[in-house]
Amino acid sequence: MTARGETTLWLVQRAAALFLALAVLIHLATILYAVRHGLDAASLLARTRGNALFLAFYGAFATAAALHGGIGLRTVLAEWTRWRGRSLDLATLLAVAVLAIAGWRAALALYGAAP
Repeated sequence: MTARGETTLWLVQRAAALFLALAVLIHLATILYAVRHGLDAASLLARTRGNALFLAFYGAFATAAALHGGIGLRTVLAEWTRWRGRSLDLATLLAVAVLAIAGWRAALALYGAAP
């Protein structure tokens, strides 16, 4: 990969980390709210069903986590092994896709859509 490509991956991973830091705080605040107000699983799911804001938030959360984790995995594999080149990039892309699909399935389940 070119130096420009590596720089782009570095920037994407850092931007994803920044978003994830904020998203985790929002997620924890939501959990604290639910616990303090005695909400059970059924009432939580009732609030998320059909709520596009929850879908957008958790979909973005899943996408950022997939990008951050996949790029990090690529870096670790490149540093710890002799794996380089196009095959590593394709494996990373596959890992990002699998992680993103799993995350979006969970977000869609919260929204009430069939994943």
